[in-house]
Amino acid sequence: MSTPSSTRIASALPAEYRTRLLDVAREVNFPAGTRLFNEGVHADRFWIVRSGTVTLDVHVPGRQAAVIEHLGQGELVGWSWMFAPHTWHFGAEAMTPVRTHEFDAATVRTMMDTDPAFGSAMGHWIGQVLAHRLVSARVRLLDLYAPYGSGGSL
Repeated sequence: MSTPSSTRIASALPAEYRTRLLDVAREVNFPAGTRLFNEGVHADRFWIVRSGTVTLDVHVPGRQAAVIEHLGQGELVGWSWMFAPHTWHFGAEAMTPVRTHEFDAATVRTMMDTDPAFGSAMGHWIGQVLAHRLVSARVRLLDLYAPYGSGGSL
């Protein structure tokens, strides 16, 4: 399933807010096969992919984790940092070598609180990402485990 452009940072945030956000980033690279995070663990950071592919997965009891989406350049990895209790709802793994911008969640939440316009833009973007990821998870799980699959795209 391809990701709509509204979930990529370049089309989701105005240039001014992208610049402000990237000003607090640090570059972090992950070798292929590295787990970025696991479900249920404290979410204290997030990433924007610069290059490479990250898979999102969901734990399925008694089965191998189900990959629900592949994320690439310009896409947000992690939204759980924004919502209490700040624990990951999915897992993520570097499928290829990955270069990212990494962000400290507390720093970005403070920026959002002190500038309501920035906070609104970030909230809107993360809401778009969240909605897309939940649909992707639903479709993927129906494809894997429902008797007749998802019946098509939603």
